[in-house]
Amino acid sequence: MNTETDPEVPAIDADRAVNSPDAAATGATAPSLPLLPVTTGVVFPEMVVTMRAESDDARRTVAAAAGTGNHLVIVPRHGTRFASVGTVARIEQAAELPDGALGLVVRGLHRARVGAAVLSDGPALWVEVTAVDEPDADAATLALADTYRSVAEELLATIGGRAMTGVLAEARSPGALADTIGWWPALDLTQRIDLLESIDVAARLEMAVGWARSALAEAKVSAKIASEVNASFEKTQREAILRRQMETIRKELGEGGDDAIADYRSRLDALVVDDKVRNAIAKEIDRYERVGEQSMESGWIRTWLDTVFEIPWMARTDDEIDLAKARAVLDADHTGLDDVKQRIIEFLAVRKLRAARRVDEGGHRRAGTILVLAGPPGVGKTSLGESVARALGRSFVRTSLGGIHDEAEIRGHRRTYVGARPGRIVRALIDAGTMNPVVLLDEIDKVGSDWRGNPSAALLEVLDPAQNHTFRDHYLELELDLSSVVFIATANTLDTMPAPLLDRMEVITIGGYTSDEKLAIAREHLLARVLDRNGIGPDEVTVTDALIRVVIDDYTREAGVRRLEQRLDRVVRRAATSIADESVVPPYAVTEQDLRDALGKARPEELPAERVDRPGIATGLAVTGAGGDVLYVEAAATGGEAGLTLTGQLGDVMRESGEIALSYLRAHADELGIDRDTMAQRFHVHFPSGAVPKDGPSAGITMTTALASLLTQRQVRADIAMTGEITLQGRVLPIGGVKEKVLAAHRAGVRTVILPKANRVDADDIPAEVAAQLTLHFVDDVREVLEIAFVS
Repeated sequence: MNTETDPEVPAIDADRAVNSPDAAATGATAPSLPLLPVTTGVVFPEMVVTMRAESDDARRTVAAAAGTGNHLVIVPRHGTRFASVGTVARIEQAAELPDGALGLVVRGLHRARVGAAVLSDGPALWVEVTAVDEPDADAATLALADTYRSVAEELLATIGGRAMTGVLAEARSPGALADTIGWWPALDLTQRIDLLESIDVAARLEMAVGWARSALAEAKVSAKIASEVNASFEKTQREAILRRQMETIRKELGEGGDDAIADYRSRLDALVVDDKVRNAIAKEIDRYERVGEQSMESGWIRTWLDTVFEIPWMARTDDEIDLAKARAVLDADHTGLDDVKQRIIEFLAVRKLRAARRVDEGGHRRAGTILVLAGPPGVGKTSLGESVARALGRSFVRTSLGGIHDEAEIRGHRRTYVGARPGRIVRALIDAGTMNPVVLLDEIDKVGSDWRGNPSAALLEVLDPAQNHTFRDHYLELELDLSSVVFIATANTLDTMPAPLLDRMEVITIGGYTSDEKLAIAREHLLARVLDRNGIGPDEVTVTDALIRVVIDDYTREAGVRRLEQRLDRVVRRAATSIADESVVPPYAVTEQDLRDALGKARPEELPAERVDRPGIATGLAVTGAGGDVLYVEAAATGGEAGLTLTGQLGDVMRESGEIALSYLRAHADELGIDRDTMAQRFHVHFPSGAVPKDGPSAGITMTTALASLLTQRQVRADIAMTGEITLQGRVLPIGGVKEKVLAAHRAGVRTVILPKANRVDADDIPAEVAAQLTLHFVDDVREVLEIAFVS
């Protein structure tokens, strides 16, 4: 316990000054004693401690105590504050230590109140002291003493403090018993000073009981944790010993057939892989043997080895590319889509020619083509991928990418993570059972990105033919050759796909179907599948073409045929119920009333003839994720400060188109017969169905027509729809998705469509039966649009 004197000593009261030699002459405790401040601990009565007097002030205090019968008063100090109560102590021994400090053995005698400093001839600081007498203990105090003794004994029994048990036994009074808590090492200096300054024995005992109980609670928790840890460790150690003994017994009995390590080595010997892969697997087997099965790491290694051996390293399917057979498969599986089928046949033809020559003159692998089938839902993108697999005679695996945000879903997790596993590409190979399957990457346009990474960037390595022959999964840390895998991606829209990813793929656009094509698909494919799904024979239920066309026209308005199949399934299911309860006898012909009973009332849909009934409304065309759609544009003059308000959850491109349309009309107001005074107000352009986000460069001429109709009070023709972008000079720019938009106009009953002149080449994509029923106007100036659009 280091000692030192405070540099700011209390002021000396000259009137109370005493002569220290006279005080020491009595041989008893003097009314004034030399002061020894301590900063790192507290000396309590009946406590024997060792101290070091290192400073000169401390040495002078010890020297001054020689004149008082080696008595001094020890006062703890916390910061600049001295305790109001100190301990009168006697120096039992004093000796010089090897390092030059003065070592002391000090015995605490009793508490004393510290008064003012007194004047002395020596250099030490003397203070007045008043002894504190403890009164006789009453019954309550004795009860508190018993409580504290029992709690302290239980605490010492919990932590194993045998030495302190003797200290408790030697305490002769309740006050001395309460002071024994001062030995507890968890108490800080402030708590020890509070205990020393507590003169009332009962209050001191209450403090000691509270601290002892808190320490006992902590000791019990620590003992419980230590016991559980030791028990777990002993159990693990015991299991390890038993496992080793079991291994020894099995070896002695010659029962080593189920040895996992030997099994892994035999499987590796039978594996035909390159040296890098073989060495990596052998290294992990050796590591598994070293750590032993009792190690937690052995489970991770074993899972990795099982995954590696599940990969079909040696399994490959020989391509059977017969173009005539492939054409027959595509025709049998799909009705229509002639352009798409032709492109797939070309794709297969190229693969057939490349099959005999895998490398070019430079020794590099020839880069193949990755197809992406883009089109609205229900047009047969996934089934086309299955047809390609059938045509090639390969295994087919579908992997859905919609909604994934974690890059590890593609590349795999690092083995250091809990629950790590390989990515979806490796799992697709395992599921296919071959190294060259047809893998359909479904909904590739719906891949997201966040703080976990960008899966689209990971797909670049997978889909790039120039580098996917060395694809490395993070979990396996082995190179896989994906160059022989046929990847086919599907997407509803290409707008959300990253440009670098789209650049590595060839897009095959699949448009919507006409009513006649839907009828043919339903008759040749959907109806048979629905009957089989519901357990009905082909001759037990019949649905006429007229009823199927009613379902197409009145209950479905979609680009694909998915909803059509759902409606037919509901109709057939109703007929199946009647057959099952024997209320009808097959063969059963579905009637129009059965159709109404199964599907309910046809959903009414506003047609352009009903919507475009006044000036300020025009019909536009757009392409959404569900195919082509009709888009109505409404314009109104709201007065107030000149400007434009656009609503309907529009993107930046469509907002710019609205500003351009208004600027064009202001610049050509005189030419168009528009009163300039009416232009000096605010206009509101609204696209209904505000819950659906809209954006794209194809609504410029529609907004211009709607505003011009409002300003000239000329109504737009109800049987006309338009699409195209506009410039400030009035030029009409080309757009995309011509086929989807025209088919949407045809479904809505529109018979006249305005298209940009630059899109004339896209008119060949429109089915002949639809084009025969439509009048197409190709324009390159907005003036032509207005001349055609307005009612005469």
